[in-house]
Amino acid sequence: MFCIIRIVMRTSGRFLTRRRAKCLFAQLFCLFITAGFVCAQDFRFDLVIRNGRIADGTGNPWFYGDVAVSGDRVSFVGTVPPGVARKEIDARGLVVAPGFIDMHSHSDRTLFEDGTAQSKIRQGVTTEILGETYSGGPYQGKLPAKRVVLKSGTRIVVTLEDFFAALEESGTSVNVASYVGIGNVWQCVMGHSFDRPTSTQLEQMKRLVAEAMEDGALGLSTQVMTPPGSLATTEDLIALAKVVRPYGGIYSSHIRNEGLGVFEAVREAIAVGEAARVPVDVIHLKIADETYWGRMDEVIQLFKSARARGVNVQANVYPYTRGNNNLVSIIPPWVHEGGRLKLLDRLKDSSLRPRIKRDIENGIPGWYNHYTAVGKDWSRMLISADSSLKGMTMDRVIAMKSGGETPLPDPLDILCDLLVEFDGSVGTVFAHHQEADMNLAMLQPWCSIGSDGAAYATEGALRRGNPHPRNFGTFPRVLGRYVRERKVLELEDAVRKMTSLNAAKVGLENRGLLKAGFFADITVFDARKVSDKATYTDPFHYNEGIEYVIVNGRMVLERGIHSGARSGRVLRRPGSSKY
Repeated sequence: MFCIIRIVMRTSGRFLTRRRAKCLFAQLFCLFITAGFVCAQDFRFDLVIRNGRIADGTGNPWFYGDVAVSGDRVSFVGTVPPGVARKEIDARGLVVAPGFIDMHSHSDRTLFEDGTAQSKIRQGVTTEILGETYSGGPYQGKLPAKRVVLKSGTRIVVTLEDFFAALEESGTSVNVASYVGIGNVWQCVMGHSFDRPTSTQLEQMKRLVAEAMEDGALGLSTQVMTPPGSLATTEDLIALAKVVRPYGGIYSSHIRNEGLGVFEAVREAIAVGEAARVPVDVIHLKIADETYWGRMDEVIQLFKSARARGVNVQANVYPYTRGNNNLVSIIPPWVHEGGRLKLLDRLKDSSLRPRIKRDIENGIPGWYNHYTAVGKDWSRMLISADSSLKGMTMDRVIAMKSGGETPLPDPLDILCDLLVEFDGSVGTVFAHHQEADMNLAMLQPWCSIGSDGAAYATEGALRRGNPHPRNFGTFPRVLGRYVRERKVLELEDAVRKMTSLNAAKVGLENRGLLKAGFFADITVFDARKVSDKATYTDPFHYNEGIEYVIVNGRMVLERGIHSGARSGRVLRRPGSSKY
């Protein structure tokens, strides 16, 4: 600095007085300090998102501000001075929120086919929680090891950790966490048998649950509506759920009956959590039988009563009134014993056909019957399987298969024959619950959002079948239809239900909020136009209005264009051996 002043004085000669030199020195000193500050700050932040309406995930009112990111973390939320970041996003007119956490996802297989998770990233989803009843592991004992094909070759999956390691090697654009599923645990020990487990076999199941928790599972997930989960008694579920308690795990349940048995099924889920002393999350809460439509307030009262006595029971929903399952779910449980080949044999057996049809028509106590749940209306079943029938309702399929015969064949015979033709599996969307019930559930402070969908794409290998539109539109649909248009939810609470509420349920550390020190999972969207575009008959459309998605500090979606970045991570349960 002094050298510069001397040079200026020498070159200025008699025109620069000592007093003027002092002033010039002071000015240059300030200039150098400022310049040094700016230069230092150029590398202080990697990214600053400016001028956005920040919905930080807490549910508190939004505010205008900036979000600064360094590496994989949020560094600062507030007002950031200009010129201090390598990259800036002008979010004027946009909402800046934490990345959405999909509480109930089925991308276990599709992420290995295309780790860019197109239909999820483009919804603003940065984390997927997998493992409803069937998880990435374990695969051992009577459940054969699973083969996963990666670019580097085939990997054999035996444990949940093997699955996690394969995902890490493959690379994903989204973060991934998982439960351990009762389907894996049960079939590892029992195979396809419908026998009751012995005490020794139940102990084997408990050890498998514990091993998966050590691998980083978030808790135990059960689908107890159909086999093998439906074979478990309440006592079995309690015994297995108790295993996850020392690990801080959760019990997530697709309840036993969402139709005429919905009240007892909710009570059972609560009983499991209460006896095992673990949190409970009921998967896609609904009343899926028109006989009980309009009684969601009674279901909610069960949650409120349990919570009032100290049971941490919560739920999630998807914002649609149709659910995805399979035509084979219409077939009574006893037909499924022994696995798919045995099922096919029974469907072909003419001597058993009358019993099968009678049980479908009249129901079996305790069994959720998709056929009666939709009022025995074949037009409320839409084929979603990747076949020549995709996009057709079952009434059209039946008419086509009848071939103009007089009298018409029994539709239940056509159903059985169709399942035989398609090897026992025909993916189907069922119109079985109503808007008013779903809205009431969504409003509850403990009810969050999950898609019950997988990561698909509008082109390539993952454009197949006629999948449920929730695979493409769940989160934009909440923001567009239920926040902006119908005003069922406030913006801030909708964001909370898609971010921090889900993170808190399963114990994801430092995610779900826009807060200094938290991981930089961020979604930026236009609240004025965000909307879903996928429909039941034309599902392959990405949404509108999700502008930017950042995962662990890296830009994955920029102005609606996927960068191809695979910055997602496997999120193992905090405290697990691999955490």
